[in-house]
Amino acid sequence: MFQLNFSEQSIGELNKLDIFSQLRLVNQISNLSTEQLLNPSGEIGRFHRGNKVFYRFRADDFRIYFERQGDAILYCHYILHRNTLTDFIFRVKLPVSEEQMVEQHESFWKYVESLKKKK
Repeated sequence: MFQLNFSEQSIGELNKLDIFSQLRLVNQISNLSTEQLLNPSGEIGRFHRGNKVFYRFRADDFRIYFERQGDAILYCHYILHRNTLTDFIFRVKLPVSEEQMVEQHESFWKYVESLKKKK
C-alpha cells in the first residue's frame, strides 16, 4: 500500500467530491501494486515528461497523473475528468499553457462539431 501526497490541484478536485467518492478514489490509487507500476497495462499508463516518469491511472470518471517518490510514496500531480481537453493536452504532452492556442485553431472546433453530429 502506498502513501499518497497531493498537489493543490489534486486536493482541490478531491474536495469537490462527496466523502464516499473521495475514499473510493484514494483507496484505488493507494492500493496499486509495485508490479502494476513496473508493468503498466489496462488502466495504468506510463510516460516520460522531461526527466520525470509519470503514471496515468484511470479510475471511474477520473484520470490521475502521479509520480512515484521512493518506494512507498505516490505524488498525485493532477486529478482530471476523463474526456476533457485538459486531460487530452496533458496526455499528449502539450504544455497546458497552450490550451487556448489549441482551442483557437479552426480544426479543433471542426473536430468538436463532428463529435456533436455523431451523437
